Amino acid sequence: MRIKEHFFRKIDIDRQFILDCYAEMLGRINETEIITLIQGEAKLLAQRLSENNHKKLIQACSIYFQLMSLVEENGATQYRKRLESDEAITTIRGSWAEAIRIWKDAGLSEEAMIDAISQTSLMPVLTAHPTEAKRVSVIEIHRELYLLLVQRENTSLSKLEQNNIREKIVNLLERWWSTGEIYLEKPDIRDERANAMYYLRNIFPMVLERSDQHLKASWAALGMSADKLKNPEQFPKIRFGSWVGGDRDGHPFVTPSVTQETLMLHRNAALSLVKENMLHLVKKLSVSALTNQVTDDLMKAIHEKETLLGEEGRQAAQRNPHEPWRQFVNLLLVQLDNTIANRNADSNTCYRACFFLAKDLHFLRENLKLIGLKGLAVDLLFPLERSLQCFGFHLAKLDIRQNSAFHDKAISQILKGNGASDYEFEQWSEEKRVKYLNDLLENRAPITDITQSYGAEADNVLDCYRVVRQHIHQYGADGIGSFIISMTRNLSDLLVVYLLLRETQLLKAPIAVVPLFETIEDLHHAPDVLEKFLQHPITRERKTMLNHQQEVMLGYSDSNKDGGTIASKWNLYKAEQALSEIGRKHQTAVFFFHGTGGTISRGGGKYHRFLESMPENTVSGNFKITVQGESVAQLFSNPLTATYNLNALSSGIARHLIKNRAGAKSENYPEHAMEYLAQKSFDHYRALIENPDFIEFYGKATCIDVLEKSKIGSRPARRTGTRTLNDLRAIPWVFSWNLSCIAMTGWYGLGEALQSLKNEDPASYQQLKDAVNDWSFLKFLMIQTETNLILSDPEMMHEYAALDDSVERRQLFMDKFISDYQHGFQAIEALFEEPAAIRRNGQYDNLRWRKEKLAILHQTHIHYLKKWRNTADETEKETILVTLLSLINAISSGLKNTG
Repeated sequence: MRIKEHFFRKIDIDRQFILDCYAEMLGRINETEIITLIQGEAKLLAQRLSENNHKKLIQACSIYFQLMSLVEENGATQYRKRLESDEAITTIRGSWAEAIRIWKDAGLSEEAMIDAISQTSLMPVLTAHPTEAKRVSVIEIHRELYLLLVQRENTSLSKLEQNNIREKIVNLLERWWSTGEIYLEKPDIRDERANAMYYLRNIFPMVLERSDQHLKASWAALGMSADKLKNPEQFPKIRFGSWVGGDRDGHPFVTPSVTQETLMLHRNAALSLVKENMLHLVKKLSVSALTNQVTDDLMKAIHEKETLLGEEGRQAAQRNPHEPWRQFVNLLLVQLDNTIANRNADSNTCYRACFFLAKDLHFLRENLKLIGLKGLAVDLLFPLERSLQCFGFHLAKLDIRQNSAFHDKAISQILKGNGASDYEFEQWSEEKRVKYLNDLLENRAPITDITQSYGAEADNVLDCYRVVRQHIHQYGADGIGSFIISMTRNLSDLLVVYLLLRETQLLKAPIAVVPLFETIEDLHHAPDVLEKFLQHPITRERKTMLNHQQEVMLGYSDSNKDGGTIASKWNLYKAEQALSEIGRKHQTAVFFFHGTGGTISRGGGKYHRFLESMPENTVSGNFKITVQGESVAQLFSNPLTATYNLNALSSGIARHLIKNRAGAKSENYPEHAMEYLAQKSFDHYRALIENPDFIEFYGKATCIDVLEKSKIGSRPARRTGTRTLNDLRAIPWVFSWNLSCIAMTGWYGLGEALQSLKNEDPASYQQLKDAVNDWSFLKFLMIQTETNLILSDPEMMHEYAALDDSVERRQLFMDKFISDYQHGFQAIEALFEEPAAIRRNGQYDNLRWRKEKLAILHQTHIHYLKKWRNTADETEKETILVTLLSLINAISSGLKNTG
């Protein structure tokens, strides 16, 4: 506890330091009014500022919030480092040390631990969504500034050196001030792809290395045998995925050519990374044959490579005489260069797949160990082998996602093009659809012609699949992820994909066909759909090819929009249990792809708590999770935070594996009480959003109309452009409510449900209360909900509601919101028997440093919303829209998670 108190004080000191640097920078550029805003009297100054100065006000607050976040992030990192230094490493939540200590205390053998670690397979998947407006240049400034803050932690630095760091910080802040923070033009898919590539190519390779080092260090610190954990194949299988360039659900700009470009960009970046690592290896591998034994196997391998590679091989082998290990790597580099240049692709002079390079590197590792250079083998080859294991020749697996309704249109167009009279496939019954698809799949005769155009949807999906087929033909399937079907409702939605795969000669390729269950109704039907799918003959035929595994994606966003946060989380929990059981019934390991977002409403939250909240026996060795929008930068932009988050995910999966193998059984938690809460909150939430006046109030009280026009992301805010709640994407839905301080997507319904449970079934309520600290799912749900309650602001809620000029309408909805807000706070406090202000002091402390400036920005936001809505001139509206976008970005920085 003393360490925690020390770091609370330290963060306050660091906050003041960075604000002093900020003020000094503003003073140097004569922005004296802004200094007053930053240091105090903010509300009075904001009232005096004219509209001409609002741009500076917004920028000043935005940078202020981001500086607070950087200091807090550094504080959390230094806190964890302090625990490591004080031999309290096992108390770091979500760490490998915590996991190893739990296993050790349970009497688990080192071999069992290593087996679980090696069977852990994790894939974070980057997605582009319209909640991250910052330019890459600003994200890079963040990284530079964070590194300077870390340098300040070095207690051995002299005063002169500390002053030099301070000067660098001030100068960096000046560069930040003069840099435009957000996209003034709407980013296209290529901009978003460049952002994802930046992380995949520049950040994650470094994070992977740090993560491995941390696991090794934790293993040793807990007294484990270092010799037992040192080979790449013993470490977690960490790979990355991406949707940017492959996700076409409601995204008309992700064309087949964009997918083709993306796959090649991934491949070229991966090969560049491999070559960079290989050049580092050849530079360091200065082992002399004059002082070390040279084996016959090595000389034979060099001779075979040299002969295979011809003149280039001969020249490579002649370099570095008396250093045969280096000569061998020179020959590998020639083969790699041929691969990069795509020369002789059908011969062995290039690497047809990364497997063959991995085989050569494994041979080199074992050869070095054979002659006694075990330390050298680990030191020089481990990072290269691990990088190749993770990134291969493909960098990231590109998932291909499309909506089931889009596929239905494509089939209708194909039917019509083939002369069918009854071609409206979308209108057919499920029985008719399944029979038709099964007949076609059994017949095996193609129904499409590559020379024929069938219509926009059909041509698009067939061309996309053909792009994938061509890539697999040339380079193999490593770079291809899953084919994901949004809004999977029935078996036929999956069989359509089988038909399309058959039509494009992809059915024999190791591509997973993945249902995505999103709404609460779909989650209810999911077990039945999966049961039928796993029983299907084609699924059974492809089972071995897919390693007897079935990926299932779960949508957190649409289920939240559909039924509110409590019903969403509980129905996801039940679906995971039911789907896992069906997998076991069919001897298939079901693993989940969690489609979470950054906010609590969309499944966000600390990774270790998220994994702990999973039902028993539902986390298999494989685990996928989306990293969306601003979450990419928040979780992974700096290496230390990224390492912690990656370790929290991988160690959490390994812990589940150990429990699964021990035959862990679910505790007797009060699921009946949770069922009551979910249904009661669902009914309460649906009564709200189904009110005939709700859409009108929502459109007035939030900035959803601005988000629909914004330049934040390349994807339209609505799937089809229809102005209905069903058509609205879940991301702008959550984003708009949070920006208006009515963060109801994260708490509405809980207060009503808990109050009803207490009144109607006191015994069940008491059981729930008794379980709140032991049932990880329930505790995580309550903490998440409470966080959204803390971030909501009743005063500002009323200010935004006043944008609706109907007094009666806004009174109706605000009475509902405020009542449930108050009941929610009271109910959670009663469950934990302690006020939030005591339990969540860190959250309140962060908010204390933001609240005044957030209020100013909200009031400015409301001012410009009114102005934008009341302006008819399109040129002026566009100018105001840029200001509104800046405000949205600044408010997002203050709230920390909004999308």
